[in-house]
Amino acid sequence: MNRLLLIVFLTVGFSANAQLIHKRKVSLLGSPFEITVVANDTVQANLYEDMAIAEVKRIENLISDWIPTTPLSQINQNAGKQPVKVPLELIELIERSIKISKLTDGAFDISYASMDRIWKFDGSMKEMPSPEAIKKSVEKVGYENIVIDKEKQTVFLKLEGMKLGMGGIGQGYIADKIKALLLSKGCVAGLVNVSGDISTWGKQPNGEQWKVGIKNPINKNKIFATFPLEDTAVETSGSYEKYVTFNGKRYSHIIDTRTGYPATGLISVSVFAKTTELADALATGVFVMGKDAGMNLVNQLPGVGCIMVDEEGKISTSNNIDLKKYQHD
Repeated sequence: MNRLLLIVFLTVGFSANAQLIHKRKVSLLGSPFEITVVANDTVQANLYEDMAIAEVKRIENLISDWIPTTPLSQINQNAGKQPVKVPLELIELIERSIKISKLTDGAFDISYASMDRIWKFDGSMKEMPSPEAIKKSVEKVGYENIVIDKEKQTVFLKLEGMKLGMGGIGQGYIADKIKALLLSKGCVAGLVNVSGDISTWGKQPNGEQWKVGIKNPINKNKIFATFPLEDTAVETSGSYEKYVTFNGKRYSHIIDTRTGYPATGLISVSVFAKTTELADALATGVFVMGKDAGMNLVNQLPGVGCIMVDEEGKISTSNNIDLKKYQHD
């Protein structure tokens, strides 16, 4: 996810009924987190924001793979040994993740965490890993080896050393859960930005829609389009900063876990969808699938839109996005 490629525009001021926009920025999940709410006063706004932050922490203690005591970590620790009983909420998230894996032919796969980190994107790598090392690095990756028993409420990973990670879907899931929670508590409008996974509901106090600007990854000082968002989510996956070049070919930090090789061809994919969870997972999957296969998939999904930028800086959009309506000169 690349928050640098997404800019949120807010209208400062009060509406006729005195509602106000209140925004809080904190660091959560090791990343920037922003919650913007529409409320009657600062006291109410702070209450909503506190609820949102508490929800982030609750979910982090369910789906984090680096906190050793979470249910997800327990699944990983028992890989190849035994099934683990976990909360239904986690099982359902894993089930939806597997559906997206099937939809993207494995280009999105939460068992990516099983992968050996043989590619380095910090400037230290001087030559490509060997084909043998690349093949071996992904031998424990494969959503087909996740076994769910809904009745017993258990998850089992068939291979020892296999691991699940929610890096490609978890932040989107968190944004959706915050939106649902705050709506249920009477917050009529707001915007959640979980490190670039953006979810919105309702409108700003002056009646305007929330707006997000998408930057050109080749010229990050320039916004090439601004989109209104209403009950919509957007997420951008990109490799404009983390990549390596060998023999004139650019390799992104987003790895195709089916092959072990980094994805090539695209530098940015922005996906619009009704849920942030779907936008998050599809942005990763589509990036790995590449321009033609990825766009073909998006064009078959109702209510999903996509903007891609390839390595030459060419911008492509799905059939349901008319870029001219939103593009800047």
